[in-house]
Amino acid sequence: MGLSLQDQLLKAGIADKKQANKVNQEQRVKRKKNKGKKKTPEINQTRQSQLAQAKRSRELNRQSNQEKEKQQRLAQAKQLIEENRLDLRKYEDPYYFKVGKKIKKLYVNDEITQKLGRGQLAIVTLNSVYEIVPAKVARKIVDRDPDSLVVFHQSEEE
Repeated sequence: MGLSLQDQLLKAGIADKKQANKVNQEQRVKRKKNKGKKKTPEINQTRQSQLAQAKRSRELNRQSNQEKEKQQRLAQAKQLIEENRLDLRKYEDPYYFKVGKKIKKLYVNDEITQKLGRGQLAIVTLNSVYEIVPAKVARKIVDRDPDSLVVFHQSEEE
């Protein structure tokens, strides 16, 4: 086997025994210091980047799930409105109600006007179209999409 670099330098006379002993002592101290520490900081950085990526993925998944859940609730509210709305095409008496700062109107009869006032019916919106639904259905719609409720007079029994 070949000689180590240190032995070669000693044999060639470039370095002396005192310098060689000093280098050996420094290397032992350095090995002792690093014995309790992690082997490479690169592993830590890789692990930290993996943890950060996993955290980002979890957050994106959570947001995606929330969005899907919201879309499902809106679809359920839409279905409830479409299935339970009253047919208002045959009525001629206007019923005025306030939406924000604007006044809107629907054509109804006296019976529907009285039921709206007593809280037996409610006005909801579906794609900017106003519909009248029973109070029981209006409560279910509010559970799914509170923004769709326009007019709902709560009755005293509740």
